[in-house]
Amino acid sequence: MEELKELRRKIDRIDEEILRLLNERAKLAKKIGEIKTKAKLPIHVPEREREIFEKILRLNKEVYGGVFPSEALVHIYREIISACLSLEKKIKVAYLGPKATFTHQAALEFFGFSAHYTPCSTIRDVFVEVATKRADYGVVPVENTIEGVVNYTLDMFLESDVKIAGEIVIPITLHLLSTSDDIESVEKVYSHKMALAQCRSWIEKNLPGVQIIEVESTAKACEIALEDERAGAVASEVAAYTYHLNILARNIQDSGDNFTRFLVIAKRDLKPTGNDKTSILFGVKDEPGALYKALEVFYKHGINLTKIESRPSKKKAWDYVFFVDLEGHKEEEKVKKALKELKEKTQFLKVLGSYPKALLRE
Repeated sequence: MEELKELRRKIDRIDEEILRLLNERAKLAKKIGEIKTKAKLPIHVPEREREIFEKILRLNKEVYGGVFPSEALVHIYREIISACLSLEKKIKVAYLGPKATFTHQAALEFFGFSAHYTPCSTIRDVFVEVATKRADYGVVPVENTIEGVVNYTLDMFLESDVKIAGEIVIPITLHLLSTSDDIESVEKVYSHKMALAQCRSWIEKNLPGVQIIEVESTAKACEIALEDERAGAVASEVAAYTYHLNILARNIQDSGDNFTRFLVIAKRDLKPTGNDKTSILFGVKDEPGALYKALEVFYKHGINLTKIESRPSKKKAWDYVFFVDLEGHKEEEKVKKALKELKEKTQFLKVLGSYPKALLRE
């Protein structure tokens, strides 16, 4: 027992040192904010954040043996950076609402709990908030491994001049939530139709005979569950915390390979980090071989394409535009040459942005 007490004393001393260093970091962050403000430099620099994350992950593994879990380290540093940044300036983030949805969760994972969040009713509203500078950033869904692409997000890039400034990929894990702590008391299950579809087999097997009711969002389901102890809501863990609901059953989704990719949008371009992705859209003539000639440019310059998606241009019948994700930053020499050549082989070319690849889930 004496050994246990001594180990706990060591932990207490370490905690005190961590707290001292956190406050020291906060003081330095405030000074940096003052310098940036005087020099009229951007307060939030995602490229610098990426540099910090990669450095601490490398040090954790190579110097300290990686005993502390990498993903937990990312979450901890996300909140440290978020809190320090809020001492410089409160970052405003618009996202597709309502609160406690997976888009809200993605925004929290990217910006931390110290940012100021504004839920928007539509994807268009998120773009407008960023375009008019009422928000510094926006977060919107772009594709799901099961449901496919979010076409409205792609269409908005045709209309808007905002840039892509980041991406977040999160696993879609669904839980059964309730004010009750007894799963046997659940008589009705509420959620958005997509969430219900993704865990219907689990519900039928584990809650036979319950009434399944579709509502407009997982957040609405949580609001109902909050008022009725016989009601269960299918939603995220963030929703459980937000609405103070009990998690009666975890990971009830039927597929374990369900991920959604979200994009961070902003009004400015980012500098290269060395581990970037570039998104573009272009249109080609409606003639044989036109798309092949366009895509051949990337093969010629040794550039890997990670996504190709077509959408109607909405300007002319049977006219299509193509959304492409490629590896590399638009300022890299080979990417720059490829894009210049691509412009000559297409009717139009729009570079949506170069940004760091999703951390950990690349």
